[in-house]
Amino acid sequence: MSSPIPTILLSDAQHIIERSIVAARALHVACSIAVVDSSGHLLSFVRQDEAMAGSAALAIDKAFTASIFNNRTDALGALAQPDAELYGIQHSHGGRVVVFGGGIPIRSEGRTIGAIGVSSGTVAEDIAIAEAGSAASL
Repeated sequence: MSSPIPTILLSDAQHIIERSIVAARALHVACSIAVVDSSGHLLSFVRQDEAMAGSAALAIDKAFTASIFNNRTDALGALAQPDAELYGIQHSHGGRVVVFGGGIPIRSEGRTIGAIGVSSGTVAEDIAIAEAGSAASL
């Protein structure tokens, strides 16, 4: 019998979002923050007051992308450029794949157990907020 796939728990996801909100406030950025499980399914989400409406779906899709490809979305962006190895990947999965920064896998013992996605700031701000959230101790 195979062992269950390790995944992030709801309590962990909520802690990650809390840490991300602290980072967003420090940067004066209102954003959407999503945490997905190891299968890319939404586990927890928040859209801060004044975050752009369009940021909600982007945050969720950044987390989805980071989880299913076990890679940061900014790293995938480099691989998705014309003449690069994964050119066109952003058109897969019904267009849900995001290839710019703000999505980061969450790992435990070397395995991806989920991911965080952040949207509404600049790409650099989204990355910084996602990094703060993903650094939360689980």
